[in-house]
Amino acid sequence: MTSIDAGAASAATTSPGPASAPTTRSLSGSLGVGAIVFMVVAAAAPLTVVGGGVPIAFLLGNGPGVPAMFVVTAVVLLLFAVGLSTMARYIPRPGAFFTYVGYGLGRPLGLGTAHLALLTYTMVQVAVYGLIGVLISSGIVDLGGPDIPWWACALAVAAFTGVLGYRHIELSSKVLGLLLIAEIGIVLILDIAIMVQGGAQGLSLESFTPSAVFSGAPGIGLMFAVAGFIGFEATAIFRNEARDPDRTIPRATYVAVLLIGVFYAFTSWALVMAWGPDNVVAAAAEDPAGMIMATAQTYLGTWASTTVNILLITSLFACILSFHNVISRYQHSMANATAMPSRLGTIHPTHLSPHVSSFVQTTTAVALVALFAALGLDPELQVFAWFSGVATLGIVALMALTCVAVIVYFRRKKIAAGVWRSVVAPVLGLIGLVVTLIAVVANFPTLIGGSQSLADFFFALVVDAVLIGVVQALILRRRNETAYDSLTSAIAA
Repeated sequence: MTSIDAGAASAATTSPGPASAPTTRSLSGSLGVGAIVFMVVAAAAPLTVVGGGVPIAFLLGNGPGVPAMFVVTAVVLLLFAVGLSTMARYIPRPGAFFTYVGYGLGRPLGLGTAHLALLTYTMVQVAVYGLIGVLISSGIVDLGGPDIPWWACALAVAAFTGVLGYRHIELSSKVLGLLLIAEIGIVLILDIAIMVQGGAQGLSLESFTPSAVFSGAPGIGLMFAVAGFIGFEATAIFRNEARDPDRTIPRATYVAVLLIGVFYAFTSWALVMAWGPDNVVAAAAEDPAGMIMATAQTYLGTWASTTVNILLITSLFACILSFHNVISRYQHSMANATAMPSRLGTIHPTHLSPHVSSFVQTTTAVALVALFAALGLDPELQVFAWFSGVATLGIVALMALTCVAVIVYFRRKKIAAGVWRSVVAPVLGLIGLVVTLIAVVANFPTLIGGSQSLADFFFALVVDAVLIGVVQALILRRRNETAYDSLTSAIAA
């Protein structure tokens, strides 16, 4: 979520100052719909959500009604994607949230959104570092190896991620594609096995009945469903590296939402069937982290349980790598919009990657992992749970702001983009996102362990991220009006 013109040629010929940066600062590539979908769906970490998030949603949320929450979330995000894709056609820049909020609601709030986006994605990444570190550590012990601290394993993953992030984006997309196919493949095999064997109490659609949907705490179920989609909106970040951005980006966005939504809804329903609507909450309570492995053991055998365990680690790595690429490109675009040091906007002459930004992102991840290790935070109950909660809060706020920006932009500019695409869909999406945001805020203390004071601290962190960007933009306007004007490369905004 970064800037708007990260080297777009049209902006370079019409905008002053940094917008006219040389083409060596512009990302390029030939990514198709499939490659981009692979990267953003990998960021959503399907197996991680199914194996980690869904069992906890069963336990703390609305039990057998969780599959319906994924359907509701997918519908809301499809409506959001309509406005996002329409905005992308009229503002051909790779900055996503920062860009669109900047054009629609003004540069100060746009820059505030950029800082919130960076916070959100950094929190997702560092949360996953905690979980992958402890899983690798325990896996080594299970194989008879030494007891290596979780943070040492996480740092090793950070180093490997940095190497891939330094090179051309197409290498990362190939790695992510292979890992994604493997993790989705094993889960679908498990789903089919459950269907063939008829589940524990027979197959039914009870998960989608009102009694199931509104049982327990549906607000918490909705929170976990939203968390499962984090990353899909990053399709716009890869605009400059897409083969045909006007077609590729909208298609990739819709495909990503549909693929994630159908996969999560179907698989979570299959898990309900595997244990039975009456028993699924008890099964999740017994061992949330091991529920997916136990299901695989029951319906497919030991080989599947072991495979799922291994692929869960690769799923987490795919998530880390995908968010590394997104954050690197956000920082790159922000640098080209004068919102970050210019050095971050440079491109590697051979790999054509934002290598400096990638290195900075790797350094940031290493520093945070080291800090959490020094503070003695539990990698699962604190690092993973707390910071994934902050990311959920941040992403819903970002999408709601973007919906407002889309509505305001098309109304103010009087662009004939179609009533459905510029008004109806964004308004419906905004209503759904506001309801979701209220549910997230109300249930946030539960998500991070029940501490209201800690919840207040994280609320302040999210608000402060926006305020820092707003203040930075206002200072820039006073000190360098030309640089301020180039923040969104808006010639007549």
